[in-house]
Amino acid sequence: MTFSDDFVVPTFTEAALGDGQRWSTWPATQPLERGPRPFPDWVVTSAAAIDTELGIVKSGKEADVFLIERRVPLDVRPSDGSAGSSVLAAKRYRGPETSDFHRGAQYREGRRTRNTRDGRAMARGSAHGRSVQAGLWAWAEFEALSRLYARGLPVPYPVQISGTEILMEFIGDGATAAPRLAQMKADGADLEPLYEQVVEILLGFARAGYAHGDLSPYNLLVHEGRVVVIDLPQLVDVVSNPNGVALLERDCRNVAAWFARRGFVRDVEQLFAECLGEVFGG
Repeated sequence: MTFSDDFVVPTFTEAALGDGQRWSTWPATQPLERGPRPFPDWVVTSAAAIDTELGIVKSGKEADVFLIERRVPLDVRPSDGSAGSSVLAAKRYRGPETSDFHRGAQYREGRRTRNTRDGRAMARGSAHGRSVQAGLWAWAEFEALSRLYARGLPVPYPVQISGTEILMEFIGDGATAAPRLAQMKADGADLEPLYEQVVEILLGFARAGYAHGDLSPYNLLVHEGRVVVIDLPQLVDVVSNPNGVALLERDCRNVAAWFARRGFVRDVEQLFAECLGEVFGG
């Protein structure tokens, strides 16, 4: 997936529902389809809110990310001090016609599907199986975000899930998407604060028993000096997944190699060993 580096949030104008608008989907969600409590104070929960699509931020083989503004019209704005508007990232997983879950099998090992027919369909890669997988992929990411956010790890807050769409915190200044780590111009010792944060992320995931599974400078955002992890549908349980240790090692090597290419070299073997120690209770 790639970001549009010059993406800017357009200005919202009050209007009747039109193209690119819908009533807020929040009221239709169930408690388990909403993010961890307590909800952040910027989450808009009013049934009077309108979702306005402002453009596409990011596109990829499995999903596209759109920008949504959820706003309560001024004439019905809540008087209790609750949020009246917020900007959200809407990640929409694609259907079987266009998605490409080409590497899904190695991440799914250790997970179980209740419906055996669905499991067989996914194994065959049929259209039905790919449709099922799109929904499971969305749920996997929503649950991963919820678990990691609740542990205090730097991931976007997951607001809600509706079918194959996840609404989550937009990481940026409210007008422009935060840059990826891969876009950072710093090198050498100037990278140390970012490296230390990435190490803490790897250790924090490992402490919870997980590997990101596909960590790279392209799914680490840097917002006001803070590193935030995105793209988590493939979150791997290191112990239950037979590929878990190898994927954890790959995460470590991917990020360490990027820093090394920019002149900031650290011992990747030591980093991997520390992560293993966290996973297995060292």
